[in-house]
Amino acid sequence: MDWTWYLFRFDGRINRALLWQALLIVALLAALLGVIGQVIHLINAEGALKLSLKLDFDFGLDDLFKLVDPRAYRSLAPVDRTNLILKAFGLSLFLWIYLATAIKRLHDRDRSGWWLVPFFFLPGLYNQFSDLLPNSTWMLPFWLVASIPWLWGFVEMFIVSGSVGDNRFGPDPLAKTEDGSSPAKSWDQQSELELVPPSASPPGGMHVKRGA
Repeated sequence: MDWTWYLFRFDGRINRALLWQALLIVALLAALLGVIGQVIHLINAEGALKLSLKLDFDFGLDDLFKLVDPRAYRSLAPVDRTNLILKAFGLSLFLWIYLATAIKRLHDRDRSGWWLVPFFFLPGLYNQFSDLLPNSTWMLPFWLVASIPWLWGFVEMFIVSGSVGDNRFGPDPLAKTEDGSSPAKSWDQQSELELVPPSASPPGGMHVKRGA
């Protein structure tokens, strides 16, 4: 597999299994960045080794929507520089991987990548600012507007199989992996068999040499 194309490029198609795999990769990278952050804290803890280690794996795509929330910037003061750098690096990396794989998965469903706007961005924005909305039954339509596209997008990208055969975004990603090998080519009998015309010579076998 071309991992550069798989994780960072936006052209082509991938199946749902590869999208689930991409989420697993993001989770593992998030855990790794969390461990790195804690190790840096231990080294910089005024030379004293802490006996307790609190792992924080809070690297998620939810942080993306905090960029448009003014309340998030007021909490940056107590955050140390190490956490800020790791958060920025992790968020950029995870967002790129998610967009690259999700768009290719939408291509597999014969849909444009712009479908991520109702499937991902609008529900995420609603979730970020939902605590500012009044808690009443009048908010039910807004909740439905945000939840139904999210559920629809989840089913589209993670559950439903892709379109069969080639589509406008490329060949079927399962065409070569359905049976674990490349699809068998049809046997061209004319190119494999050679027809030898009959000759007047006797059939092969044991012959007595002339003059013996």
